[in-house]
Amino acid sequence: MEMFLRKLERVSELGEEDRAALLSLPYTIRRFGAREDIFSYGEKPAYCCLVLDGWVHRYGIIGSGNRQILLFYIPGDVPDLQHLFLPLLDHTLASITASTLAFIPHRALYALVERYPRLMAALWRDTLIDTSMYRERVMCLGRRSTISRTAHFLCEMYLRQELAGLASDLRCSIPVTQGEIADVLGVTPVHLNRSLGALRLRKLIELTGGYLRILDRSALVKAADFDPTYLHIGAVAKSSLLATNKATAK
Repeated sequence: MEMFLRKLERVSELGEEDRAALLSLPYTIRRFGAREDIFSYGEKPAYCCLVLDGWVHRYGIIGSGNRQILLFYIPGDVPDLQHLFLPLLDHTLASITASTLAFIPHRALYALVERYPRLMAALWRDTLIDTSMYRERVMCLGRRSTISRTAHFLCEMYLRQELAGLASDLRCSIPVTQGEIADVLGVTPVHLNRSLGALRLRKLIELTGGYLRILDRSALVKAADFDPTYLHIGAVAKSSLLATNKATAK
């Protein structure tokens, strides 16, 4: 629960009582293998889940059977807070890697937000940031080239992990297949492979064995047209991903 508290405190001011109340929430630990459904389309879950370890994702499947991955989630994320008030799932939540999650009863969260208004605002803000990430994804899918989408995805996943304390020195884990990246970017695996090849050829990145190394952060951010405003996180200014770009702009 401490991971989620740290995430909330990046964007919200909480008091000692708020912190103690959040940390005292009841939860049950469950472990999932790679690519297992956690909650399925049409379910009415009675829990929200906090990612403690591993990556999970939301996805939908259209009538033809094609999958669209909507977002990836990393440790410290609670991907399903909206289901406190939207009880019927309109997508599926599943693990990408072997994952450990804490399941928090809805009834405990209802009691929490009724008693602690600052926590209610913090949880609401976290959900709104999730929605902002969807808006950014729509713009990527609708208007950016495949190379720009790919660079944007790598910038976002590095930055989110860095802010969560899971990445540093322009290196991070990307524990997903090229097919899964293609599904979140709305392109074919062939087009994604070409885009990754172009980024490698321009010496912007190395991506091998599920690990990303950013070689030229300024050029990668430019290729992505990456503006982190949509993440609404004040600590972004301290990110190693963006530091050089600000210095270069002077």
